[in-house]
Amino acid sequence: MFDFEEELKKLPASPGVYLMRDQRDQIIYVGKAISLRNRVRSYFRESTTKSPKIQKMVSLIARFEYIITDSELEALVLENNLIKEHNPRYNTMLKDDKTYPYIKVTVQDEYPRIFVTREMKKDRAKYFGPYTDVQAVRETIDLINSIFMLRTCNRNLPRDIGKERACLNYHIKQCTAPCQGYVTMEQYQKQVEDALDFLNGNYQGVIKGLEEKMKLASEQMEFEEAIQYREQIQNIKKVTQKQKITDYNSEDKDVIGLCADDEDAVVQVFFIRNGKLIGREHFHMTRVSEESTGLVLNSFIKQFYAGTPYIPKELMIQEVIEEAELVEQWLSTRRGSKVSIRVPQKGGKEKLVDLARRNAELVLKSDKERLKREEGRTIGAMKELAALIGIEKAERIEAFDISNISGFANVGSMVVFEKGKAKRSDYRKFKMKSIEGPDDYGCMKEVLERRFLHGLKEKDELKQKELDETLGSFSKFPDLILMDGGKGQVHVCEQVLSELHIHVPVCGMVKDDRHRTRGLLYQNQEVEIEKHSEGFKLVTRIQDEAHRFAIDYHRALRSKGQVKSILDDIPGIGEARRKALMRHFSSLEDIKAASVEDFIKIEGFNRKAAENIIKFFEDMEKTVL
Repeated sequence: MFDFEEELKKLPASPGVYLMRDQRDQIIYVGKAISLRNRVRSYFRESTTKSPKIQKMVSLIARFEYIITDSELEALVLENNLIKEHNPRYNTMLKDDKTYPYIKVTVQDEYPRIFVTREMKKDRAKYFGPYTDVQAVRETIDLINSIFMLRTCNRNLPRDIGKERACLNYHIKQCTAPCQGYVTMEQYQKQVEDALDFLNGNYQGVIKGLEEKMKLASEQMEFEEAIQYREQIQNIKKVTQKQKITDYNSEDKDVIGLCADDEDAVVQVFFIRNGKLIGREHFHMTRVSEESTGLVLNSFIKQFYAGTPYIPKELMIQEVIEEAELVEQWLSTRRGSKVSIRVPQKGGKEKLVDLARRNAELVLKSDKERLKREEGRTIGAMKELAALIGIEKAERIEAFDISNISGFANVGSMVVFEKGKAKRSDYRKFKMKSIEGPDDYGCMKEVLERRFLHGLKEKDELKQKELDETLGSFSKFPDLILMDGGKGQVHVCEQVLSELHIHVPVCGMVKDDRHRTRGLLYQNQEVEIEKHSEGFKLVTRIQDEAHRFAIDYHRALRSKGQVKSILDDIPGIGEARRKALMRHFSSLEDIKAASVEDFIKIEGFNRKAAENIIKFFEDMEKTVL
């Protein structure tokens, strides 16, 4: 048993990180402190004013632990890493995990290359970006390589000069073939310098040249070629994106604006590189309840810039954040040079931050409207169903179905919908253990017994450990069960639940003569549902999903069984080779279409075994004909 009073006495007055754990030993909060003793003790003092969110968190703490660091900066880095790793329930979290494309020029090499990357390393290469349109970046790199005739191969030059023939790019005049020594290192370096000049924004000359070529091609009726030039021009403009913002001393900076409501927040970031706005992105923050704008911005900056490979010289934000100096120190360490966090008070910069904030506000508003519509389809539909049959709630629905062909490979499916959405992690498949032959009622009885007996067992284990009823998916019982069938299937389910002393309402999903959803069968009465209602659409989705899931599983088992039985008859193919074939090929048709060379590539196969397989299927085809 964790002794809070004793453990609080042991806390050191040192900087470090603390982790709060609940009864299941899951980390629910990660924080850092200049003094662990003062900070951690404050959570358990009655006199300390706490927000409702923190009060709730403290009530769930079963124990805490801490890690001492040498400095507050080290504590900040460790806190970031632990938050990212454990995703604690009460930490404000950056929902998005985006990585951005960069253009990399390997200027440290004697014969540099230009390519796209999502990772920035300390390797003396030059990086341009980040960009928000990876396809445009790839097309522009192709354009740069062809215009300046740079190599795209990964040969080790100058070591491998002359060892292999020149590639196609040389023959179509898109590379000067440094791999053959057809161009000197100095000449090639000049090509790279021209490409760097282009990447630094001096691209008007290239655009002008392409426009002249486009005009000439059009005049000569070479319209396909003219379209190619036009697309190249558009791609250059798309990447460079020269916009209105060009008066910020050619510096790199990110402009950050935030808008939040009671539950969520959106952060908009404008990426300014070399004084130009090259792109923008928005990010969602969750668990922001009762957090100030400054605290949410603080969380965003630490989480976002811990994961992005490039950090600009300056961040412009709308409000002062806590620990601004410490965060600046951390960012400067990551960048390798001074990083400043500014709150502009007037002029163009202040307007730019406000523009980012207003963009964030628009995104948040549109997302809320979308979520409201989505809620009607999901949670609203669940409430509609609950009201229709007169039960208190229907937050979790489980639906069951059976699939077989004349009793072959009997299987059952269980699909789960929570808050109106499919929860695929809780789906379950059942292969019959006790039923053979066409007995749908017997199969359904076995499926339901296995599902709920397993659930009762999990519940008992949870009670013994004094844990919440959320550990296992089977321990969580539904508010409503939907059966794919009529009175017979509903009766089977009700009988199983009665024997196990489980009280859950059961409905049958009734279909019409065309096998389409018609309504619900509840307590031996058919309940009509308005066909244009969200509740009706939800029942249809659940019924289709239960049927699809069962059919897919049955088809997989049937296919596997058929492949296995056929392969058993091939001379020289024992169990080991049969398993190797089934691992290597996705279907029986692929095996039939394979060549001797395809089979020989598989470990354990020789030419004779391969020829036996091919002859077996050839003879089978002749027999069929």
